[in-house]
Amino acid sequence: MPTILLADDDVELTGLLTDYLQVEGFDVTCVHDGLAVGAAVHTSACDLVVLDLMLPGRSGLEALRDIRAAGNVPVLMLTARGDEVDKVVGLELGADDYVAKPCTPRELVARIRAILRRTAREPDADNSVMAVPAATALRATGPAAGEPLVAGALRIWPRSRRAEWHGRDLPLTSTQFSVLEALVREAGSVVSKQELSRRALSRPLGRFDRSIDVHVGILRQKLAGPGGGDALIKTVRGIGYQLAVD
Repeated sequence: MPTILLADDDVELTGLLTDYLQVEGFDVTCVHDGLAVGAAVHTSACDLVVLDLMLPGRSGLEALRDIRAAGNVPVLMLTARGDEVDKVVGLELGADDYVAKPCTPRELVARIRAILRRTAREPDADNSVMAVPAATALRATGPAAGEPLVAGALRIWPRSRRAEWHGRDLPLTSTQFSVLEALVREAGSVVSKQELSRRALSRPLGRFDRSIDVHVGILRQKLAGPGGGDALIKTVRGIGYQLAVD
């Protein structure tokens, strides 16, 4: 039974959401202030955090920063509807996705399930390598069990959701990995923002939604260096992004 940490200062709302999540098969732990979030993440071994950004004691953004400093447990933000600045800042700090309040319990559960599907991990069968063709995209069939996809100095293991850049582990959230995997699988081809949103967020991209742009920006920062960053992930204006291949 997946464990959800629900951090929101609205006690009545968390009670309603807890009842709904339990019926849907989740174990739920609740906290109601930002100071309690960090301790709860460390002690409850939660599978996902639902984090309201408007928390007393310590803001949700500060709590998110602490969560990311400690590890990569998935985080789904709860934000005020229309508060684009907090959404962008939260994504930049490493949140996987957001839901604007007020939201329905059904929508919240759908977002939680989408993130948990992406974070399911399986052991690699071996260390063999599948290189991405230089001139053509690797299509939907993907690698055999346990084989990483390789594009230059970038290597990713889709089954275990692990990535290496120049031989070093590349720490990624579940959404960042999904964006990168989609680009690697279509290396050399342009992937639209809508397609990246469907693959990485399991939802259509809203008209003013900058989520994919923010996740790509973070990937570029983490891939900084010779041949990385902007040189590796190219912007195709008005369409989307392309992973460059030699």
